[in-house]
Amino acid sequence: MFTGIVQGKASIRAIKKQADFIQLQVELPEENSHNIQIGASIALNGTCLTVTSFEKNLVSFDLIMETLRVTNLGNLKEGDQVNFERAAKFGDEIGGHLLSGHIHHQVKIAKIERPENNCIIWFETSQEWLRYVFAKGFIGLNGCSLTIGEVKNNLFNVYLIPETLSVTTFGELEEGDSVNMEIDAHTQAVVDTVEQYMSSR
Repeated sequence: MFTGIVQGKASIRAIKKQADFIQLQVELPEENSHNIQIGASIALNGTCLTVTSFEKNLVSFDLIMETLRVTNLGNLKEGDQVNFERAAKFGDEIGGHLLSGHIHHQVKIAKIERPENNCIIWFETSQEWLRYVFAKGFIGLNGCSLTIGEVKNNLFNVYLIPETLSVTTFGELEEGDSVNMEIDAHTQAVVDTVEQYMSSR
């Protein structure tokens, strides 16, 4: 379980590709690499991954075909950076909203607006997923718990504060980039329940 409060950026140090399989080695900041264990969960770009090996702050993960199909992790190159969050522990402050680390879909950045001291990013998605997206609702994007600003046609946006831009990779993203999306589980449950009820009447 994760909170959506990204702890920082990690660098991709090595990528070993096989058929529908990637071994990924990531360098975490030293201050965030204490008490790592094999089998522990760490979210990279919001994707819950299992630690398969580690040496100091170099941590390795196995990416299988479903992870590569649903997320943007298969597009990474050595030297790229990803958002990371260590799994939440009992008693941690939940500053964002609960995330499972199970990515539903990728959304593309349609437009980036940069009015003075602000950053507004518009994302494009299909109606299949847009029905779970509501203004002022929660959404997980590349592991960040964010509040949805506006929803128009097949687009929605988020407003990012300077702290989010400095701590995460959002400050480096460009139009056309793909971002991992995890919809809010409570929103999905309500929407699906209402739709099932209406269709049965």
